[in-house]
Amino acid sequence: MESSNHSQKKKFPVKPVIFSVLLLAGVFYAWKKISFSMHHETTDNAQVETQLVPVLPRVGGYVKTIAVRDFDSVKSGQLVLELDDAEIQAQLLQLRADLQSSEADVVNAKAALNNALVSLKVNRGNIDLSQVKMEKAQRDFNRDKNLAADNAITNKQLDDSKYNLETASKQMENSKNDLSSAQSRISVLESAVKKAESIIDVKKAMIAQQELKLTYTRIYAPLGGKIGKKNISEGQFVQAGSPLFTIVNDSTYWIVANFKENQIRKLHPGIDVDIEIDAYPDIKLKGKVESLSDATGARFALIPPDNASGNFVKVTQRVPVRISISDQKQYHDILRAGMSVFVSITLPN
Repeated sequence: MESSNHSQKKKFPVKPVIFSVLLLAGVFYAWKKISFSMHHETTDNAQVETQLVPVLPRVGGYVKTIAVRDFDSVKSGQLVLELDDAEIQAQLLQLRADLQSSEADVVNAKAALNNALVSLKVNRGNIDLSQVKMEKAQRDFNRDKNLAADNAITNKQLDDSKYNLETASKQMENSKNDLSSAQSRISVLESAVKKAESIIDVKKAMIAQQELKLTYTRIYAPLGGKIGKKNISEGQFVQAGSPLFTIVNDSTYWIVANFKENQIRKLHPGIDVDIEIDAYPDIKLKGKVESLSDATGARFALIPPDNASGNFVKVTQRVPVRISISDQKQYHDILRAGMSVFVSITLPN
């Protein structure tokens, strides 16, 4: 009787209930995923970005002192490195000595010009004197010629008057030639003065350039931030333009998210963005879309892919999207350039 009653009792359907619960949970999870994907665009191909500024020397030389260490914080205009300036100082002394020599050449050239101007005045005075002598000789010859016609003087006296006239004429011609030569010499000496003065200007420009190079031996931080890994050490020779280290701007950060090309149709500047940093999954950041790139990421590659020849395989391209971070100062201590992030954008209806 008891066995019959026991067999008639219905067992509780545990397995069907569990299966039903799991099925409902799966359906609910799938519905949430599908609903989320229909109203959001997401990507984990994103990273934190900031400005990286390389510190480059403008002159070559040996490193004298390094004022910073790896990962030090620096301010804009702070001295970070100094090169040995002994060679530049020696060249500067030589240029200044050359300038003094050139200044002495200018003084000599001006003195020679002044002497030539004085000689020019003497030559003009000689012309005036020769003119007076020639006029007198001409009058004497004319008088003696009339007297000789009346036999009042001898032929020798007439010949002497004629000789004096010819001599005065030659002296006048010689004085004019001396004046012409002096005038030509003046032009040459004036050119010499101008040339010497231009050499002075060249020397001064070279000195200014060398003094500018001297200032380049002291290298200052172009902006505030943190020093990256140094690539140099004291005593090392560096070439002009070779990278010494990089300064990371730690005051401004943003996100660059690479969305697939079929995800950007409804994206536009101003849309709110949810940001999760992989290193800090419990911290949720907010941001806004700032701008979309006008080219896909592949276009910025060193060797962009070319599908014009060979077998073509269509690959979904990605478009970089710049995202600003809200309340950046609040998360300043956790943000690092290059960190991986996950971004989610709620699409407008």
